[in-house]
Amino acid sequence: MPRLKEKYTNEVVGSLKERFDIQNAHAIPGLTKIVVNMGVKGAVENKAMVEAAARDLAIITGQKPTIRLSKRAVSGFKLRIGMPIACAVTLRRERMWEFADRLIAVVLPRIRDFRGLKDKLDGRGNYTLGLSEQTVFPEIEFDRVEYPQGMDITFVTTATTDEQGYELLKGLGMPFRSREAVTN
Repeated sequence: MPRLKEKYTNEVVGSLKERFDIQNAHAIPGLTKIVVNMGVKGAVENKAMVEAAARDLAIITGQKPTIRLSKRAVSGFKLRIGMPIACAVTLRRERMWEFADRLIAVVLPRIRDFRGLKDKLDGRGNYTLGLSEQTVFPEIEFDRVEYPQGMDITFVTTATTDEQGYELLKGLGMPFRSREAVTN
């Protein structure tokens, strides 16, 4: 069993049950999936950029990404319908827990001048964070990166409110900024 999943079942479930006075075990907030998305900025001019991003995303997540195609044409960007412009991976079950553990324990502490994550959730208990480069992951060799690429990582939870989602992610070890530091 992944380390983070073990922490969830042994520690976080009990604290969430007590904190929100939840009687039904199925109503306790949990992590459903993690979606990692890389939008490729120069994909219109250079098709190899999407392939390089997909290769890096596969190395980071351990799962083959899907190539996302444009849904509409934008003449100002020379973009046509059906052009590859991004890649994404949806992680579930064991891979999700392993990825979340690596992200929280290894990747986020490696970010230069890291002071914690903003604690703004989407209103439904889900949380999205953005990374400016894929090189913060230890799996990626810095010398082999052809195109530095950012990514969005979305944690989808079963929480019904932002407060429940925040407590779930905080219990899993997500390094949010302290609420006092945000106001200063």
